[in-house]
Amino acid sequence: MTSAYAAPSSIARAASTTPYRGVAYTTQQPRSNVTDDYERWYTEAASNNRMLLALRSCINSEVSWALDRLCRLCNNEQFLLKAIPGLTDALFDFPVFYLEHGVGPCERTAALFSLNPEWDKRRRHALDSLFILRNAAMNEPNAVELFQRRKTHALILWALLYIHPTSDYNMEFLLYIIELLQAMGSQTLPPVDAPPQTIPTIPIINIAGTTSNRALIVASLNALTTLLTNPANAAHLREDSLALDAAVRYLPLFKEDKILADAAVNYLYTHLSHPPMTKAFLLHPRMPATLRLLVSLLLHEQIEETVSVDLSGAVQTAPAYSVSVKDHELTKEELDRLVPTPEPQRCFDWMRAMFVAKPNSEVTQVDFWNLYKDTFSPYQERHVLLVASDVIKNVTLVFPLAQAMVLPGPPQRFIVRGVDRRKDRSAPEMFKCLWSRQECPAGPYGSTSELYEHILHEHISTHEGDKMPCSWASCEHQPIPKAHMRGHVLTHLPDSQPVPRDPSQATTITLPSPNFPHPTPNPTTRPPPPPRNSAIKYTRPVADPPSIALTALLCIRVLFRASFASSDAAPRVDEDHFGFPGIIEEIDEQESNAQKSAGTDREKEGERRGRKAFIGVRHMLDEVRIRDEALMGWITEMVDAGITGRHD
Repeated sequence: MTSAYAAPSSIARAASTTPYRGVAYTTQQPRSNVTDDYERWYTEAASNNRMLLALRSCINSEVSWALDRLCRLCNNEQFLLKAIPGLTDALFDFPVFYLEHGVGPCERTAALFSLNPEWDKRRRHALDSLFILRNAAMNEPNAVELFQRRKTHALILWALLYIHPTSDYNMEFLLYIIELLQAMGSQTLPPVDAPPQTIPTIPIINIAGTTSNRALIVASLNALTTLLTNPANAAHLREDSLALDAAVRYLPLFKEDKILADAAVNYLYTHLSHPPMTKAFLLHPRMPATLRLLVSLLLHEQIEETVSVDLSGAVQTAPAYSVSVKDHELTKEELDRLVPTPEPQRCFDWMRAMFVAKPNSEVTQVDFWNLYKDTFSPYQERHVLLVASDVIKNVTLVFPLAQAMVLPGPPQRFIVRGVDRRKDRSAPEMFKCLWSRQECPAGPYGSTSELYEHILHEHISTHEGDKMPCSWASCEHQPIPKAHMRGHVLTHLPDSQPVPRDPSQATTITLPSPNFPHPTPNPTTRPPPPPRNSAIKYTRPVADPPSIALTALLCIRVLFRASFASSDAAPRVDEDHFGFPGIIEEIDEQESNAQKSAGTDREKEGERRGRKAFIGVRHMLDEVRIRDEALMGWITEMVDAGITGRHD
């Protein structure tokens, strides 16, 4: 069974004057695949190329083999359509035939039944051919080759007009057509008043706004972005465009679907790059929400790190509670025990109480003897004092490692090496009696109760008279009865149980300088010390924003310029101000003054709504951090303008 078909009349008229050669399909038994990678001549640039002959043979197995080989070869920069004469025309035959004869019948049949194997194979050949043309157009020489053919434009227009965007069965065919149009680059569209069937953006805008197929939405928005980027096509933009509604509708998906959101942001910037469309968008009901979404996209895409800078210098500290170290003095109990002891035992016991063994320490023999003599001279009537030589000799008997020696001079030094004075460490004198204006010699005591008992018995009870003044330190309380004085003196005594220290409280005191005296009589007059921990923590961006964030920033900037067009906060494109990438209009001074004084009520309302929207997102813009100083300057300028607008 053999069937012949011709190209649609509309496409044939749009094509070149070369007669269109139809393709006849022949049904036969499939043959087994034979490995042919070793054969060189199937890629030769000649009219009898094996793949070209296979495409023209109308034998299903040969056509499938050739298209399969071309699908693998087209994804290569060295693959050129014009290198094989007639290959481009052969690839066009299959989608043209399917578009003319198979789109409608196949769609209706596939809705209820499976396709006839013959038509299913023809549809597959048409899709493979479009796939090859689409991939080949990614290479610039092939894109130029396809762009120069009228048949390409006719095929694209016919497919966009003839295939319904809700057709699931032909969705892949339509997707390849749109991507082929995008791959050919930004071309100049027919005038706005041209017949609608000659303007490809009209059906693409309808597809972007009505279809629910994600792949078609992305392809449509990308194709529109490519076409409308050309300033000559700006007249085809409409403020009520379905594509604009689609871009705004899919913008919130920037967290879940970055590819779709990127296509939406790119089209939105293309739409807003035309000043009339920007002014019209300020009046769009979803403009404030769109602005908030664009700023949210910036915040979502920024990657920050926390930096800590330590500004604290050297810190000098001292213990919060000073412990005094003093040479041990015999207590009354120790002295009463030693005095009646006979010599030399008394000398031995005295040494053990007053000295300790310490290998690297030394005491002069004169100090050693004088200390012994001053201690026991008042008690000579009981026991005769030992002579100095005997006292010095007894050191070795008490401390075996110690010895008396003479160090050569001049002058000579007579010392006892290996002993040192016993030290007494006393806690802070918080329990010392300060009666008699701090002249009381008693204490310090071990607790509050001991100190209180001392004051009662030694100072209050011994006072003559019924009334007495308070003599504690600098207290100037008037004379009161003794019974009341017992309660008053408790206000001067420390707590018996000190308040527990908070875990975060330091155990040391920070001093203003290394040589500052501590402790001081009046700590409240001490200059403030430097802070212990003066580290500053802040966040900074790690890398430059991705392309989707930069495009969103451009959209925000365009809206900002339009919102503050009549305000001093708006940036100007001149030698004293940072410029803005996009469409720059040359406006002379007279025209600029006219624009400032004029302006329709609609434009003023748009500016008012735009300024209000920027005031609403000012707190979000405060959180944006961009490493590039120029781009960060845009953010700062918009934040400052938002503050100014709020005050106004």
